[in-house]
Amino acid sequence: MPIKKYTADADNTIVNAFQSNLQTRGTGANTGEADILETYSVYDRVTSGSQELSRILIQFPVTGISSDRSSGNIPASGSVNFYLRLFNAETSRTVPRDLDIAVHAVSQSWQEGVGLDLENYLDVTNGNEGSNWMSASNTAAWTDINGTLLAGGSYHTQSVPNDDVSSEIHIFKQNLKTGLEDLEVNITPLVEQWLDGTYTNYGVGIALSASQEAYVSGALNTVVSRTPRLPDPADSGQAVIYNPSGSTKSYYTKRFFARGTQFFFKKPVIEARWNNIKRDDRGDFYYSSSLAPGPDNLNTLYLYNYVRGRLTDIPSIGTTGSIMVSLYSGSADNSEPSGSRLVLFDGTTSITGGHVSTGIYSCSIAVTSAATPIQTLYDVWHSGSMQNEHATSLEYFTGSINAKVLESSLAVDTRKYFINITNLRNEYSKNENARFNLYIRNKNWSPTIYTKAKENPPHYPIMSASYRVFRILDSFEAIPHNTGSDFATGLSYDVSGNYFNVDMRLLDPGYEYGFKFAFYNKELNSWLEQDKIFKFRVLDDEY
Repeated sequence: MPIKKYTADADNTIVNAFQSNLQTRGTGANTGEADILETYSVYDRVTSGSQELSRILIQFPVTGISSDRSSGNIPASGSVNFYLRLFNAETSRTVPRDLDIAVHAVSQSWQEGVGLDLENYLDVTNGNEGSNWMSASNTAAWTDINGTLLAGGSYHTQSVPNDDVSSEIHIFKQNLKTGLEDLEVNITPLVEQWLDGTYTNYGVGIALSASQEAYVSGALNTVVSRTPRLPDPADSGQAVIYNPSGSTKSYYTKRFFARGTQFFFKKPVIEARWNNIKRDDRGDFYYSSSLAPGPDNLNTLYLYNYVRGRLTDIPSIGTTGSIMVSLYSGSADNSEPSGSRLVLFDGTTSITGGHVSTGIYSCSIAVTSAATPIQTLYDVWHSGSMQNEHATSLEYFTGSINAKVLESSLAVDTRKYFINITNLRNEYSKNENARFNLYIRNKNWSPTIYTKAKENPPHYPIMSASYRVFRILDSFEAIPHNTGSDFATGLSYDVSGNYFNVDMRLLDPGYEYGFKFAFYNKELNSWLEQDKIFKFRVLDDEY
């Protein structure tokens, strides 16, 4: 399944806000075990021009992403996107509107800690483990790469050397119009930098943008000791720095669920998404036609090489070698390929195929119909090259294709569909990666008695289809439709129909869930969700 989630393995909120006595700042407070994360800026609350800030630190298990890439569970760089996702935590307090959130890479190792107090900031680090506004751990202060003391955390804010590597570091932003939105930011460039070792994974810092943090506060990565300073009777001499580009308006408060939350779907995650759709046109193969634009005249065919039930690369081809595909007409009884290779759309008699994934190869091919169309074509996959396509070659596979001629219509297609998941079970293990096969046909199919007895009903693979998963109990959307550029919830299809995989580890076990499907309607230029619901349960144990 082209969605994987990596839950945060450390998080903390650090503040320079005042404690309840309004005299002492909570710069030593740690909230590493709180189930809430919080970012805000408060201006002019205690004294004229006073400021109070809160920032978020989160770290993720990037080694798990690296391991999944090595094992082929996620694609290589350039074929997958990584999204930082935090989920809004409702609060009875005010929520700022038009909030600008900035995401920076943390540049220093830090400790999560065991503090809980997000109200009065009394759980100070002291000699115990944990980061806070002034310190990354119980033994190390926040510093820049030169060892200069920092307040509020240490972050990469520009292209600076790190471990003798100079490379662009990316800063990511998202505007929250109502203040109630979840945070979803594409941080792919940063994750790839962690994976390739350009930067060490110390997680991310989340704060208001510099223009929305209070104007007497320190912007990200400002030094502790700096003049001119504005007077602040509660300032310890370390926490307040002059920042003329800041705000004289308060933005209080934005809360997200932390990794310690009891809610399965609300934990901070990095979500990997990619397009893994395979569109195998073997069951929907059309001759090229002047009625269709060039790209629509191409048909994609797949070869699946199973060895003892497992997809396996063909040894002589591997992942980089070439595989050739040729089309033939049938023998007199139409049982096998016969005669010479057919001439393809580009004037050749063979097309070069490529490696898709382990044991899977594909090609895109087009052929023009003869005056009397050949009903059955045979695709032969073989070795060879375009330079010498008639040389003796090794044949790997021969398939058959029922080719169709494209025809125009006098009416808009308003077809409605009957849908069924042919292999749906009532229950699935929480660690299972399950495949689901769909049978789809015209809902208004009306066979005669003879047709019903002698023929199988025609089924239609849907070219653009998507699924979503929701919890039956409360209709909570566990996996929403993802039909954007990633198309992570798209359905593949082959000669048997549409299919897709779902990793049950994405779902909270112990609940019943439902599938719903949406099909893209070209005439309406929109997605139409189908009515039928398919229910299943994810077991809370492995047995």
